[in-house]
Amino acid sequence: MLEVRPLESIDYELIKEAEKVIEKNYRYERHHIGSAVRTKKGNIYSAVHVEANVGRITVCGEAMAIGKSISEGDHEFETIVAVAHPHPHEDIEKCWVVAPCGMCRELISDYGKDTDVIISYKGELVKCNVMQLLPEKYTSDTE
Repeated sequence: MLEVRPLESIDYELIKEAEKVIEKNYRYERHHIGSAVRTKKGNIYSAVHVEANVGRITVCGEAMAIGKSISEGDHEFETIVAVAHPHPHEDIEKCWVVAPCGMCRELISDYGKDTDVIISYKGELVKCNVMQLLPEKYTSDTE
């Protein structure tokens, strides 16, 4: 069972930052995911994902936000979130929180096992530790 916690006001501010970066930079078939990471120092770094024609070289928004933070010398993460921007053909008016893909779960946990991730769970926005989303990372039954 996933152990989740309710969001605090600073978590909603983080979501807003992810929304702002994708609303400003949305481009159909190029950028539709925004992400924001809050570091343990309280700084927020936001970025969009970078879509490529060859999907394998697409870089997720979470990776871009983490890279931006690290590039600024801020290496310890508290909370991260990603949001999707609606496409023109969708009957949706605003961004929504999306869970990180498997590769992002690996990346987030590699750079901070204590990092919280904001997700939608059972119809509510909540946060949980990234390791909850990646159980048994690098373990086996023989250990």
